[in-house]
Amino acid sequence: MRPPRLRKGDLLGVVSPSGVVTPELEPQLQRGVQTLERLGFEVVLAPHARSATLGYSATPEEKAADLHAMFRDPAVKGVICSQGGLTANSCLPLLDWELFRQHPKVFLGLSDITVLLNAIYARTGLITFHGDDVMWGLGRDPSAYDLEELVARLVDGQAGPVRPSGPRETLRAGVAEGPLIGGNIDCLRKLLGTPYLPALDGAILLLESYGFAPEAGTCWFHHLEQAGVLARIGGAVIGHTDGDPPDPPRRLRDVFLEVTRRHDFPVLLLSDFGHNCPNTVLPIGARARLDAGARELVLLEPCVE
Repeated sequence: MRPPRLRKGDLLGVVSPSGVVTPELEPQLQRGVQTLERLGFEVVLAPHARSATLGYSATPEEKAADLHAMFRDPAVKGVICSQGGLTANSCLPLLDWELFRQHPKVFLGLSDITVLLNAIYARTGLITFHGDDVMWGLGRDPSAYDLEELVARLVDGQAGPVRPSGPRETLRAGVAEGPLIGGNIDCLRKLLGTPYLPALDGAILLLESYGFAPEAGTCWFHHLEQAGVLARIGGAVIGHTDGDPPDPPRRLRDVFLEVTRRHDFPVLLLSDFGHNCPNTVLPIGARARLDAGARELVLLEPCVE
């Protein structure tokens, strides 16, 4: 299910289903709002977008209420998250999946929002979008690539090859076609063993990390292996890894290849999505073609109507 595309002049709702917007970060939130306004959108903050009821975040009930309000409101044409954090999974049991089905809209975020991007797609079939959030992606001097990719995907509805923002590297050659699933590795793992994990058979798995240590990476990837994830996917795309050491042999890519050495699915390394880097907009649930040998990721279908 594809949401309607955005148009200049549309009203976008900002929600905070993970971390809290602290007073210190308020200027950064406002800069992100101004970036959206310069792109031609109007912006409204959800009632609990600044809530710190629990001290470290809004309550699960407040988060769910804001998501429901933004999707229910016919004036709001798209929903974008203020930032990530750690607690987005707390509201999953409270969400009204039928409401999302009845009112499909663009839903955008990254990092801990990986939880919601994949859960909404899994439970409703609605394509969601991995891309810049308001505070960290759009509120800190976004690049031309960030802004052009947001408009290209969500306003113009561009499919086809994902435009590179930097160099790419073939880690394991091969070709795969399937739906894009994933985002932040550690946040995706929160969905394992829950009813909110999308079907993974033949999927192209997106993986990025905020910070990296070999011990943590070994844990992550063996967990995915033991949960049966790596035996089911068709390919993997590793995005920017913030904090990855520059020298081998213990970078994230090395640990991933070591853990997956018994598999033959293609693996492509690129720098087009993740933390603290230029971000394209990747549609979770849309079909894509990965040709790791040619260093290409191609969206095979429109992701907005």
